[in-house]
Amino acid sequence: MAFEKSLDLMRLAEMAAARHKGVSLVEVTQEFGVNMRTAQRMIRGLEAAFPSIEFSTDQDRRRWWKLDDAKFLRMQGIRDSELAALDMSIRRAQREGASNDVTALISLRDRLLAAMPTSHARRAEVDAGAMLEAQGYACRPGPRVKVETQVLGAIAVAIKAPFSLTIAYQGANDDAALNRMVEPYGMLLGIRQYLIARDLGNGRHFRRFRLDRITSAKITGQSFARDPDFDLDAYAAQSFGSYHSDAEYQPVIWRFAPGAAAAAREFEFHPNQVVTGEPDGGLRVAFTASGWVEMAWHLYQWGDKVEVIAPAELRDMVKGHQRGDVGVLP
Repeated sequence: MAFEKSLDLMRLAEMAAARHKGVSLVEVTQEFGVNMRTAQRMIRGLEAAFPSIEFSTDQDRRRWWKLDDAKFLRMQGIRDSELAALDMSIRRAQREGASNDVTALISLRDRLLAAMPTSHARRAEVDAGAMLEAQGYACRPGPRVKVETQVLGAIAVAIKAPFSLTIAYQGANDDAALNRMVEPYGMLLGIRQYLIARDLGNGRHFRRFRLDRITSAKITGQSFARDPDFDLDAYAAQSFGSYHSDAEYQPVIWRFAPGAAAAAREFEFHPNQVVTGEPDGGLRVAFTASGWVEMAWHLYQWGDKVEVIAPAELRDMVKGHQRGDVGVLP
């Protein structure tokens, strides 16, 4: 117990040193899952361990503790669990085809290890490797669509700047790729990856462009002002997966049988879902989104343990495909 408290104190010191304003009591309660009284005791321990710590009070009369002298914290180096998490992030980025993220994360990893004594760095790498092996490298299994590295790189730079892009986009029927001028806002990653961009040649509407259908992408060098009201999370939430259709965007209600309710509770099917338990032990999940085909693909995994209440079109789509011999739930 005393050892765990010491680690908590070190983590608290890291927070106080790394954050611009320092750390507040509310943040301590949220980070460590403790009540306000315990948070106050932790702050007193921080003050005792680091006498140089300073505090300030903001206009809302909240007190913040800031640690400016962090030499002792830098002596910790990097922990094996932190290095393993960084390595897993690199592998996930490689799996998703996010080449710019891979480059940046590898650079950060090398810089952190270079700042450590050689023996400590070697030990951390060995321990992190063991953790990765035990956790199966934390990569996403299953198929994914390949995307050109040059296309991903150009999109990443354009989003960051931001610059408009000229993309060569191929239609669904293998038609010749047509050039489009777009303003990129973000990407959706999954089995298929999409660029979210404003289509300048089509009424400046936001739309999804499948990355595997973008045969080339060129940065124009022309900057643009991002729409301050655009919210990528809210835009993505219009869909169940990656695909969106205005015609399919409507309320969705699924009912899971009592035997599948516990497993269903472990899922977040949609960020805006409403989950309701039923008297017989079943579970009702409701949200609003589009993408019936992707919903049907997912529902197939639940066999006959799920019933589509709405919409009627999705209910008809899965009718006859709900098997009763699926012995393992997702």
